[in-house]
Amino acid sequence: MAKSVIFFSIIVLGFFGIAYAFDPSPLQDFCVADFTSTVRINGLPCKDPATVVADDFFFRGFDAAGNTSNPYGSSVIPMNVARVPGLNTLGLTVARLDFLPSGFIPPHLHPRGSEILTVLEGSIEVGFVTTYPNYKHYSKVLEKGDAFVVPVGLVHYQRNVADGNTVAFGIVNSQNAGINVVTNAVFGAKPAICSQFLSNAFQLDKKTVEELQAKFSI
Repeated sequence: MAKSVIFFSIIVLGFFGIAYAFDPSPLQDFCVADFTSTVRINGLPCKDPATVVADDFFFRGFDAAGNTSNPYGSSVIPMNVARVPGLNTLGLTVARLDFLPSGFIPPHLHPRGSEILTVLEGSIEVGFVTTYPNYKHYSKVLEKGDAFVVPVGLVHYQRNVADGNTVAFGIVNSQNAGINVVTNAVFGAKPAICSQFLSNAFQLDKKTVEELQAKFSI
């Protein structure tokens, strides 16, 4: 486990150097988020530096697997500005990913951040698809110690291809990269997108579309 922690630390430090590609660069040492402020800015306002404490930069929770009792057989434990206010303005989010055998994270995209994935235990297939006109699919099976980059804004996925559980870490160069799950966005939109239009667009019968809408609108 110690080797895994060291490897993970190296990845984080290396990624931190390019973490300002999309989020605004800080103009001071830190800007710990003030969740009590009513000011609305692109990000979160800073709290008084005199009130900042070490716990503002601290997170505990990567030592155990998340809850994988869901249809995907996977979980995501985020370390983000909502949990670590000291991450505010630093352009960085980290998450632990856990997968049961055959577990997966469905096709999705992050509109405001690129992602690095690295495997600590097990094996996953990760892939992304380029934009029009080629829609080229790039995929790779990652083993323990491997890493893979997903460019910003591209649809991508992860699935466990190991016989047992898999543990990975994802690092995104934004404090709020956003996530748009393709199926939920299309079939779970509120209010719903016209089912006849989706039937035409996806070349599916209307009943199938309505069943998908019922499933993903929950």
